[in-house]
Amino acid sequence: MKNYAKIILSITGCIKNFDLVLPELKKESNYADLLILGSEVFYKDADFNLTDNYLQDALHGVNCSVVVVPEKFDFPESIILAYDGSEDAIFAIKQFAYLLPELTDKETVLVYASDDAEEEFPDKTQMEELAARHFKNLSFLQLVIDPKKYFSTWISENKSAMLVSGSYGRSGFSQLFKKSFIKDVIADHQLPVFIAHK
Repeated sequence: MKNYAKIILSITGCIKNFDLVLPELKKESNYADLLILGSEVFYKDADFNLTDNYLQDALHGVNCSVVVVPEKFDFPESIILAYDGSEDAIFAIKQFAYLLPELTDKETVLVYASDDAEEEFPDKTQMEELAARHFKNLSFLQLVIDPKKYFSTWISENKSAMLVSGSYGRSGFSQLFKKSFIKDVIADHQLPVFIAHK
């Protein structure tokens, strides 16, 4: 990969001093293109709800795109673009393509999930045009599932993948992928998750 401006942050041992670390993390993220966080350090030897708040605060407070990685994972052989029709999802997809163009030739699936079988893929024509410009091996998938309950289960069946998603816990985050789907995927430590917000 090209030499991207990155911050690689080890939070091990910093959870106790997180209130001191977060302002520095936010400041450094102003000057970075991409932040890489290890997900497992947020959950190791700590209360799940408390560490989830730390992780959410870290993701919410940074001013650049983030890749949350488990300690052990396979290099992505495929890319999953989580699309809910929101501006945040579209922004994340574009940021991923701009920051990690070497991964855009991987097998890529743009996924829209809804528990309503009658609901149409939002702005499908425009999204096809945008995504096809950036991703060479692209397909579309509309899942008829309750994303809050089953998206992380569906993700777990996709080995050696990287998930691309819009913002984490911000007010603009759509109702479809709200709360648990990103949290569950990150907490399961199965695959890297690329997150971007405006």
